Amino acid sequence: MSLYGVCAVLALVSGNAFCFYDPDEVVDLPGMSFKPAYRQWSGYLEAGPGRYLHYWFVMSQNEPLKDPLVLWLNGGPGCSSLDGFLSENGPFHVNDDGATLYDNKFSWNKVANMLYLESPAGVGFSYSDDQQYKTDDDQVADNNYLALKSFFSKFPNFTQNDFYIFGESYGGIYAPTLSLRVATGGTKINLKGFAVGNGITSFALNDQSLIYFGYYHGLFGEQLWTDLNNNCCRNGSCNFYNSTEPGCITTVSQAYNIVYSSGLNVYALYLDCAGGVGSQHPFHFSMQHLFRNYRKMWAMEQFSRVVELPDESQLSLNEVPLCINSTAQMNWLNRGDVRKALHVPDILPAWDICSDVVAHQYQTTYKTMKDVYLKLLSLGLRVLVYNGDTDMACNFLGCQWFVEMLGQKVSVLCSEGHSFLFWVFFFFFFFFLSPLQGAGHMVPQWAPGPAFHMFQAFLSGSPY
Repeated sequence: MSLYGVCAVLALVSGNAFCFYDPDEVVDLPGMSFKPAYRQWSGYLEAGPGRYLHYWFVMSQNEPLKDPLVLWLNGGPGCSSLDGFLSENGPFHVNDDGATLYDNKFSWNKVANMLYLESPAGVGFSYSDDQQYKTDDDQVADNNYLALKSFFSKFPNFTQNDFYIFGESYGGIYAPTLSLRVATGGTKINLKGFAVGNGITSFALNDQSLIYFGYYHGLFGEQLWTDLNNNCCRNGSCNFYNSTEPGCITTVSQAYNIVYSSGLNVYALYLDCAGGVGSQHPFHFSMQHLFRNYRKMWAMEQFSRVVELPDESQLSLNEVPLCINSTAQMNWLNRGDVRKALHVPDILPAWDICSDVVAHQYQTTYKTMKDVYLKLLSLGLRVLVYNGDTDMACNFLGCQWFVEMLGQKVSVLCSEGHSFLFWVFFFFFFFFLSPLQGAGHMVPQWAPGPAFHMFQAFLSGSPY
């Protein structure tokens, strides 16, 4: 019998039997001094011929037989979902010593079964036999869908649980495109909805709104704001996204240089940058997918005329600051005993939070998620869009504009005791929660308590 056909049947307290995939179970983790109140598995899911995505699955601490199953996807593109596990909403995190673990009291697996998937191949511990890592939005959705089918082959009873897909950052493309594959693929997966946190939903709206975000957060002086309006606005309408007017190109370039080249934390405006200013970092190639028009305008401004640009992968964001410190996670995951416990092959290279190889070759095929959202809403899925209010990579204002553009009926509620709005779209069960104040790009990391309560409310369909 193949390994895929081997599983043990465990009788839980409820009397129900569950089929588990024993070879991937994680029975001991170096650095864990406490006894976890859940079982967990780590291994590989087939995502196409010769393509294997690493997964880490942790059962709910509540009622795993009944609780929802949630897939978590970090973005990039090219960044690992283990960052979400070990820094944001996983059951435990890594101490600064890079050797020991501590319990996360706001872990999302307190109310849900959590599945973390390193996607696409080439990210983290995921790989393909041919080591060819050029991919695009549609191929990633197809590969993630195949990986899900592989997961449910290993854990067949979870097809009965309510299933949700959560994506962060570039996961704003991963989550809805995968949701559409699942919803229309004919597979017996009990998909109930998806959620996007600080996600890219529209490149145009994200870039356009950043200028307003910067001005109203006091980053631009009045003279620059006047120049932006004089050069980029006509007849009451402004184009800060893709104008070809030389004066607009110059002033927008000046604005973006303030945002990205003056030492500010791109992911959390009011926090310092970990590691100092001006260093290259693992997010470098990933960021270029978000702000390609800025890089073009920056190049045009440098040459003082509109020119045919070189390959855009060669254009720099002018040294985006190193604002993410993943040293502890990297040190722990690259220990030999940890990799062995997680069933990671010895031949794979060291784990890194993001893959420049994947990000450098990644092809963005969707400029906006509008049509995908509308298709999913028409199927009656529940959707949550939430944002931290200090993020400048995928700012809350652009996401708010995107939600408004969908044209759904809106009722605005303000939850007592919370300093943000909860917008409910009744017709299609669409929820927009923005902004979570003081939280940046990684909401569960910087606002763990409010993020957990938001997560719990969304899954249960209760008001927040």
